[in-house]
Amino acid sequence: MKRRKWSSEQKLKIVLEGLSGQIEISILCNKYQISQPLYYQWREQLLHFGHQAFETKNMTKKEKRLENENQQLKHIIGDLTIELKKSEYLS
Repeated sequence: MKRRKWSSEQKLKIVLEGLSGQIEISILCNKYQISQPLYYQWREQLLHFGHQAFETKNMTKKEKRLENENQQLKHIIGDLTIELKKSEYLS
């Protein structure tokens, strides 16, 4: 049997459907052809990491890379400014 890949959106939909209480977990798992331990693993992940959805500082990898690059450039500009001030002072 080929393993399926579930997107994060699909996992969230399944877990929220289970948390709604409208359907038994065993029936839900049969409906989506997943095991009950897998459902409970996804539920625990949601409960453990769900708070991150409300954090304002959720940055993508690209944003993090750009933020780091920005900090490096600011550091370089600061160093060059100091060197320029020293050369003006010594002149």
